[in-house]
Amino acid sequence: MPPRNRVNWLKKPKVEYISSECYNNHDVYLAEQEMIFSKVWVPMCHMSEMYELGDFRTTTIAGVPVIAVNTNQGVRAYKDTHITQPAGTLSGPIEGDELHCEVKHGQMVWVTLDPNPTQDVEQWTAGAFDCIADAIDTEELEVFHYHKAIIDTNYKLWHDTNSEFYHDFMHYFNRVSGFNDEYFARKNIPFDNGHVNVSSFTVNYEEYDGFEDRGELSFPNLPPNQWYMVDLFPGFNFNLRGSAYRSDTVTPLGPNKVLIEFKGYGLRKDTPEERQTRIKHHNSIWGPFGRNLHEDLIGVAGQGTTMREGTETRNILHGRHENSTIHDEVGMRHYYGAWGDFLGVNPARPLEHLPDVYQAA
Repeated sequence: MPPRNRVNWLKKPKVEYISSECYNNHDVYLAEQEMIFSKVWVPMCHMSEMYELGDFRTTTIAGVPVIAVNTNQGVRAYKDTHITQPAGTLSGPIEGDELHCEVKHGQMVWVTLDPNPTQDVEQWTAGAFDCIADAIDTEELEVFHYHKAIIDTNYKLWHDTNSEFYHDFMHYFNRVSGFNDEYFARKNIPFDNGHVNVSSFTVNYEEYDGFEDRGELSFPNLPPNQWYMVDLFPGFNFNLRGSAYRSDTVTPLGPNKVLIEFKGYGLRKDTPEERQTRIKHHNSIWGPFGRNLHEDLIGVAGQGTTMREGTETRNILHGRHENSTIHDEVGMRHYYGAWGDFLGVNPARPLEHLPDVYQAA
Protein backbone atom coordinates (compact mmCIF):
# COMPACT_ATOMS: atom_id res chain seq x y z
CA MET A 1 0.00 0.00 0.00
CA PRO A 2 1.46 3.43 -0.94
CA PRO A 3 1.92 6.09 1.77
CA ARG A 4 -1.27 7.92 2.72
CA ASN A 5 -1.36 11.68 3.17
CA ARG A 6 -3.93 13.56 5.24
CA VAL A 7 -6.45 13.73 2.40
CA ASN A 8 -6.29 9.98 1.90
CA TRP A 9 -6.60 9.28 5.62
CA LEU A 10 -9.80 11.35 5.79
CA LYS A 11 -11.47 9.54 2.90
CA LYS A 12 -14.37 7.27 3.84
CA PRO A 13 -13.18 3.64 3.85
CA LYS A 14 -14.89 1.00 1.74
CA VAL A 15 -14.89 -1.49 4.62
CA GLU A 16 -16.51 -1.46 8.05
CA TYR A 17 -15.27 1.34 10.30
CA ILE A 18 -16.19 3.61 13.19
CA SER A 19 -15.32 7.23 13.93
CA SER A 20 -12.88 8.25 16.65
CA GLU A 21 -15.69 10.53 17.92
CA CYS A 22 -17.05 7.38 19.59
CA TYR A 23 -14.11 7.61 21.98
CA ASN A 24 -13.45 11.26 22.69
CA ASN A 25 -16.71 13.18 22.53
CA HIS A 26 -18.13 14.38 25.86
CA ASP A 27 -21.72 14.34 24.61
CA VAL A 28 -21.31 10.71 23.56
CA TYR A 29 -19.98 9.95 27.05
CA LEU A 30 -23.05 11.54 28.68
CA ALA A 31 -25.35 9.56 26.39
CA GLU A 32 -23.52 6.33 27.24
CA GLN A 33 -23.99 6.92 30.95
CA GLU A 34 -27.73 7.42 30.59
CA MET A 35 -28.56 5.06 27.74
CA ILE A 36 -26.11 2.20 28.36
CA PHE A 37 -24.63 2.06 31.86
CA SER A 38 -27.93 3.03 33.52
CA LYS A 39 -29.67 0.15 31.72
CA VAL A 40 -27.33 -2.86 31.74
CA TRP A 41 -26.41 -5.42 34.41
CA VAL A 42 -23.06 -4.53 35.99
CA PRO A 43 -20.83 -7.14 37.72
CA MET A 44 -20.25 -5.02 40.81
CA CYS A 45 -18.26 -7.32 43.09
CA HIS A 46 -17.83 -10.96 44.16
CA MET A 47 -19.47 -12.89 46.99
CA SER A 48 -16.09 -13.76 48.49
CA GLU A 49 -15.58 -10.05 49.15
CA MET A 50 -18.69 -9.98 51.36
CA TYR A 51 -18.98 -13.42 52.96
CA GLU A 52 -20.29 -12.39 56.37
CA LEU A 53 -23.69 -11.02 57.30
CA GLY A 54 -23.63 -7.24 57.07
CA ASP A 55 -20.58 -7.07 54.81
CA PHE A 56 -20.91 -4.52 52.03
CA ARG A 57 -19.18 -3.19 48.94
CA THR A 58 -19.75 0.15 47.21
CA THR A 59 -19.23 1.47 43.70
CA THR A 60 -20.67 4.01 41.29
CA ILE A 61 -22.71 3.08 38.24
CA ALA A 62 -23.33 5.87 35.73
CA GLY A 63 -22.28 8.32 38.42
CA VAL A 64 -24.78 6.97 40.96
CA PRO A 65 -23.45 5.68 44.33
CA VAL A 66 -24.43 2.03 44.83
CA ILE A 67 -24.00 -0.36 47.75
CA ALA A 68 -24.41 -4.15 47.85
CA VAL A 69 -25.00 -5.74 51.27
CA ASN A 70 -25.00 -9.35 52.49
CA THR A 71 -28.30 -9.60 54.38
CA ASN A 72 -30.54 -12.27 55.90
CA GLN A 73 -32.41 -12.21 52.59
CA GLY A 74 -29.28 -12.69 50.47
CA VAL A 75 -27.40 -9.91 48.73
CA ARG A 76 -29.38 -6.69 48.28
CA ALA A 77 -28.35 -3.49 46.54
CA TYR A 78 -29.31 0.15 47.06
CA LYS A 79 -28.52 3.48 45.44
CA ASP A 80 -28.03 7.03 46.68
CA THR A 81 -26.68 5.95 50.05
CA HIS A 82 -24.57 8.07 52.39
CA ILE A 83 -21.87 5.39 52.67
CA THR A 84 -18.72 6.34 50.78
CA GLN A 85 -16.12 3.85 52.02
CA PRO A 86 -15.42 1.03 49.51
CA ALA A 87 -16.08 -1.87 51.91
CA GLY A 88 -16.92 -2.72 55.51
CA THR A 89 -19.59 -4.17 57.77
CA LEU A 90 -22.86 -2.39 58.51
CA SER A 91 -23.95 -1.87 62.09
CA GLY A 92 -27.47 -0.69 61.30
CA PRO A 93 -30.17 -0.59 58.62
CA ILE A 94 -29.43 0.70 55.16
CA GLU A 95 -31.18 3.68 53.61
CA GLY A 96 -31.70 4.25 49.91
CA ASP A 97 -33.76 3.04 46.98
CA GLU A 98 -33.43 -0.71 46.47
CA LEU A 99 -32.07 -1.94 43.15
CA HIS A 100 -32.38 -5.21 41.27
CA CYS A 101 -29.52 -7.52 42.27
CA GLU A 102 -28.58 -11.12 41.42
CA VAL A 103 -25.68 -13.47 42.17
CA LYS A 104 -24.71 -15.37 39.02
CA HIS A 105 -21.79 -16.70 36.96
CA GLY A 106 -19.17 -17.77 39.45
CA GLN A 107 -20.82 -15.93 42.39
CA MET A 108 -20.51 -12.45 40.88
CA VAL A 109 -22.87 -9.84 42.34
CA TRP A 110 -24.75 -8.16 39.51
CA VAL A 111 -26.66 -4.87 39.89
CA THR A 112 -28.66 -2.71 37.49
CA LEU A 113 -29.96 0.84 37.91
CA ASP A 114 -32.87 0.02 35.62
CA PRO A 115 -36.00 -0.03 37.83
CA ASN A 116 -37.79 -2.33 35.37
CA PRO A 117 -35.22 -4.53 33.62
CA THR A 118 -36.64 -6.53 30.75
CA GLN A 119 -34.03 -9.28 31.20
CA ASP A 120 -32.56 -11.06 34.20
CA VAL A 121 -28.80 -11.67 34.35
CA GLU A 122 -28.98 -15.03 32.56
CA GLN A 123 -30.99 -13.48 29.75
CA TRP A 124 -28.69 -10.46 29.59
CA THR A 125 -25.49 -12.53 29.31
CA ALA A 126 -27.25 -14.59 26.63
CA GLY A 127 -25.14 -17.74 26.89
CA ALA A 128 -21.74 -16.04 26.70
CA PHE A 129 -20.69 -17.75 29.96
CA ASP A 130 -21.69 -21.24 28.86
CA CYS A 131 -18.14 -22.06 27.75
CA ILE A 132 -16.77 -21.66 31.31
CA ALA A 133 -19.89 -22.34 33.40
CA ASP A 134 -18.77 -25.80 34.58
CA ALA A 135 -15.38 -24.38 35.57
CA ILE A 136 -16.59 -21.37 37.60
CA ASP A 137 -19.89 -22.68 39.02
CA THR A 138 -18.88 -26.13 40.30
CA GLU A 139 -16.87 -24.89 43.29
CA GLU A 140 -16.95 -21.63 45.28
CA LEU A 141 -14.46 -19.08 44.04
CA GLU A 142 -12.48 -16.60 46.09
CA VAL A 143 -10.79 -13.31 45.18
CA PHE A 144 -7.09 -13.47 46.01
CA HIS A 145 -5.83 -10.46 44.08
CA TYR A 146 -7.20 -6.94 43.59
CA HIS A 147 -5.75 -3.85 42.07
CA LYS A 148 -7.11 -0.91 40.14
CA ALA A 149 -5.82 1.55 37.59
CA ILE A 150 -7.12 4.96 36.57
CA ILE A 151 -6.08 5.39 32.95
CA ASP A 152 -6.28 8.46 30.73
CA THR A 153 -8.17 6.75 27.97
CA ASN A 154 -11.70 5.92 26.90
CA TYR A 155 -13.19 2.80 28.48
CA LYS A 156 -13.97 1.31 25.07
CA LEU A 157 -10.31 1.31 24.11
CA TRP A 158 -9.68 -1.07 27.01
CA HIS A 159 -12.56 -3.27 25.91
CA ASP A 160 -11.22 -3.17 22.36
CA THR A 161 -7.91 -4.51 23.68
CA ASN A 162 -9.79 -7.47 25.16
CA SER A 163 -11.75 -7.94 21.92
CA GLU A 164 -9.10 -7.83 19.20
CA PHE A 165 -5.91 -9.83 19.09
CA TYR A 166 -3.49 -7.76 17.03
CA HIS A 167 -2.24 -6.29 20.31
CA ASP A 168 -0.98 -9.75 21.31
CA PHE A 169 2.06 -9.03 19.16
CA MET A 170 3.12 -6.61 21.91
CA HIS A 171 3.56 -9.58 24.24
CA TYR A 172 6.73 -11.57 23.81
CA PHE A 173 5.46 -14.26 26.19
CA ASN A 174 2.33 -14.79 24.07
CA ARG A 175 4.34 -15.02 20.87
CA VAL A 176 6.50 -17.77 22.34
CA SER A 177 3.91 -19.80 24.25
CA GLY A 178 0.67 -19.19 22.38
CA PHE A 179 1.16 -18.32 18.74
CA ASN A 180 0.64 -21.79 17.33
CA ASP A 181 -1.88 -23.15 14.83
CA GLU A 182 -4.47 -23.68 17.59
CA TYR A 183 -4.18 -20.06 18.65
CA PHE A 184 -4.91 -18.71 15.17
CA ALA A 185 -7.82 -21.16 14.71
CA ARG A 186 -9.68 -19.90 17.80
CA LYS A 187 -13.16 -18.58 17.12
CA ASN A 188 -14.73 -15.26 18.11
CA ILE A 189 -18.35 -16.18 18.87
CA PRO A 190 -20.95 -13.36 19.06
CA PHE A 191 -23.94 -13.48 21.41
CA ASP A 192 -26.98 -11.28 21.83
CA ASN A 193 -26.59 -7.89 23.56
CA GLY A 194 -23.13 -7.23 22.17
CA HIS A 195 -21.26 -10.01 24.00
CA VAL A 196 -18.52 -12.23 22.56
CA ASN A 197 -16.56 -15.20 23.83
CA VAL A 198 -13.34 -16.63 22.49
CA SER A 199 -12.96 -20.39 22.18
CA SER A 200 -10.13 -22.24 23.87
CA PHE A 201 -6.77 -23.60 22.87
CA THR A 202 -3.85 -25.21 24.69
CA VAL A 203 -1.17 -22.78 25.85
CA ASN A 204 2.39 -24.15 25.76
CA TYR A 205 3.67 -22.48 28.92
CA GLU A 206 6.82 -24.59 29.05
CA GLU A 207 7.99 -23.05 25.75
CA TYR A 208 8.84 -19.83 27.59
CA ASP A 209 12.08 -19.73 29.56
CA GLY A 210 11.39 -19.85 33.30
CA PHE A 211 7.80 -21.08 32.99
CA GLU A 212 6.46 -24.55 33.50
CA ASP A 213 3.45 -26.54 32.40
CA ARG A 214 0.35 -25.55 34.39
CA GLY A 215 -1.74 -28.62 33.75
CA GLU A 216 -1.49 -30.00 37.29
CA LEU A 217 -3.64 -27.20 38.75
CA SER A 218 -6.68 -26.22 36.71
CA PHE A 219 -10.31 -25.31 37.40
CA PRO A 220 -13.11 -27.90 37.72
CA ASN A 221 -13.95 -29.55 34.39
CA LEU A 222 -11.36 -27.43 32.56
CA PRO A 223 -8.84 -29.39 30.47
CA PRO A 224 -5.20 -28.61 31.32
CA ASN A 225 -3.64 -25.36 30.07
CA GLN A 226 -6.82 -24.12 28.39
CA TRP A 227 -7.69 -20.46 27.87
CA TYR A 228 -11.22 -19.10 27.50
CA MET A 229 -12.33 -15.48 27.46
CA VAL A 230 -15.74 -13.79 27.79
CA ASP A 231 -16.16 -10.15 26.71
CA LEU A 232 -19.38 -8.64 28.02
CA PHE A 233 -20.89 -5.46 26.64
CA PRO A 234 -20.31 -2.65 27.45
CA GLY A 235 -16.91 -3.22 29.08
CA PHE A 236 -16.46 -6.28 31.31
CA ASN A 237 -14.03 -9.11 30.72
CA PHE A 238 -13.70 -12.59 32.26
CA ASN A 239 -10.54 -14.52 31.47
CA LEU A 240 -10.01 -18.15 32.52
CA ARG A 241 -6.44 -19.17 31.84
CA GLY A 242 -5.46 -22.58 33.16
CA SER A 243 -4.97 -22.28 36.90
CA ALA A 244 -6.26 -18.73 37.43
CA TYR A 245 -9.36 -16.69 36.65
CA ARG A 246 -9.45 -12.92 36.16
CA SER A 247 -12.14 -10.29 35.79
CA ASP A 248 -11.86 -6.69 34.57
CA THR A 249 -14.62 -4.16 35.23
CA VAL A 250 -14.68 -0.60 33.95
CA THR A 251 -16.18 2.56 35.44
CA PRO A 252 -16.01 5.44 32.95
CA LEU A 253 -14.99 8.67 34.68
CA GLY A 254 -15.20 10.80 31.54
CA PRO A 255 -14.62 10.44 27.82
CA ASN A 256 -10.86 10.34 28.43
CA LYS A 257 -10.58 8.65 31.82
CA VAL A 258 -11.56 5.21 33.13
CA LEU A 259 -11.25 3.27 36.36
CA ILE A 260 -10.40 -0.38 35.70
CA GLU A 261 -10.63 -2.93 38.54
CA PHE A 262 -8.76 -6.22 38.16
CA LYS A 263 -9.42 -9.29 40.29
CA GLY A 264 -7.77 -12.70 40.37
CA TYR A 265 -9.66 -15.76 41.63
CA GLY A 266 -8.90 -19.24 42.89
CA LEU A 267 -11.04 -21.92 44.50
CA ARG A 268 -12.10 -21.28 48.07
CA LYS A 269 -11.12 -24.84 48.97
CA ASP A 270 -7.52 -24.36 47.75
CA THR A 271 -4.78 -25.59 50.04
CA PRO A 272 -2.18 -22.94 50.95
CA GLU A 273 0.21 -24.51 48.46
CA GLU A 274 -2.39 -24.50 45.68
CA ARG A 275 -3.30 -20.90 46.40
CA GLN A 276 0.33 -19.77 46.21
CA THR A 277 0.69 -21.55 42.88
CA ARG A 278 -2.42 -19.86 41.51
CA ILE A 279 -1.19 -16.46 42.71
CA LYS A 280 2.18 -17.02 41.06
CA HIS A 281 0.59 -18.12 37.80
CA HIS A 282 -1.89 -15.23 37.83
CA ASN A 283 0.58 -12.49 38.69
CA SER A 284 3.26 -13.65 36.29
CA ILE A 285 0.88 -12.82 33.42
CA TRP A 286 -1.78 -10.43 34.70
CA GLY A 287 -0.44 -8.79 37.83
CA PRO A 288 0.75 -5.18 37.61
CA PHE A 289 4.33 -6.43 37.17
CA GLY A 290 3.46 -9.43 35.02
CA ARG A 291 4.04 -10.17 31.35
CA ASN A 292 0.89 -8.73 29.76
CA LEU A 293 -1.11 -6.24 31.73
CA HIS A 294 1.22 -3.25 31.87
CA GLU A 295 1.82 -3.49 28.13
CA ASP A 296 -1.93 -3.48 27.48
CA LEU A 297 -2.39 -0.43 29.71
CA ILE A 298 0.46 1.45 28.03
CA GLY A 299 -1.10 0.62 24.67
CA VAL A 300 -4.56 1.98 25.48
CA ALA A 301 -3.12 5.05 27.19
CA GLY A 302 -1.23 5.83 23.99
CA GLN A 303 -4.34 5.34 21.91
CA GLY A 304 -6.28 7.63 24.24
CA THR A 305 -3.66 10.36 23.92
CA THR A 306 -3.96 10.38 20.13
CA MET A 307 -7.77 10.59 20.31
CA ARG A 308 -8.28 13.43 22.76
CA GLU A 309 -11.25 15.68 22.13
CA GLY A 310 -10.06 18.32 19.71
CA THR A 311 -7.83 15.98 17.73
CA GLU A 312 -8.64 15.44 14.11
CA THR A 313 -11.31 12.82 13.57
CA ARG A 314 -10.09 9.62 12.01
CA ASN A 315 -11.69 6.35 10.94
CA ILE A 316 -10.90 3.09 12.74
CA LEU A 317 -11.18 0.09 10.45
CA HIS A 318 -13.06 -3.04 11.53
CA GLY A 319 -13.04 -4.66 8.12
CA ARG A 320 -10.93 -7.77 8.56
CA HIS A 321 -12.83 -11.00 7.82
CA GLU A 322 -11.15 -14.34 8.53
CA ASN A 323 -13.97 -16.84 9.03
CA SER A 324 -14.55 -15.56 12.59
CA THR A 325 -11.12 -16.78 13.70
CA ILE A 326 -8.92 -14.92 16.13
CA HIS A 327 -7.86 -11.97 13.93
CA ASP A 328 -11.29 -11.57 12.38
CA GLU A 329 -12.76 -8.29 13.66
CA VAL A 330 -16.21 -9.82 14.11
CA GLY A 331 -16.07 -9.09 17.85
CA MET A 332 -15.43 -5.41 17.22
CA ARG A 333 -18.18 -5.17 14.63
CA HIS A 334 -20.59 -6.97 16.93
CA TYR A 335 -19.77 -4.73 19.89
CA TYR A 336 -20.17 -1.46 18.01
CA GLY A 337 -23.36 -2.71 16.39
CA ALA A 338 -24.86 -3.11 19.87
CA TRP A 339 -23.32 0.18 21.01
CA GLY A 340 -24.95 2.02 18.12
CA ASP A 341 -28.29 0.35 18.80
CA PHE A 342 -28.26 1.45 22.45
CA LEU A 343 -27.51 5.06 21.52
CA GLY A 344 -29.55 5.13 18.33
CA VAL A 345 -26.56 6.25 16.26
CA ASN A 346 -24.30 5.00 13.51
CA PRO A 347 -20.82 4.44 15.02
CA ALA A 348 -19.31 5.71 11.76
CA ARG A 349 -21.10 9.04 12.32
CA PRO A 350 -22.02 9.03 16.03
CA LEU A 351 -22.85 12.74 16.34
CA GLU A 352 -25.21 12.77 13.40
CA HIS A 353 -28.21 11.31 15.24
CA LEU A 354 -27.22 11.77 18.86
CA PRO A 355 -30.34 12.92 20.76
CA ASP A 356 -30.46 16.70 21.16
CA VAL A 357 -30.52 16.42 24.95
CA TYR A 358 -26.89 15.26 24.88
CA GLN A 359 -25.65 17.84 22.40
CA ALA A 360 -23.44 20.55 23.89
CA ALA A 361 -25.12 23.88 24.44
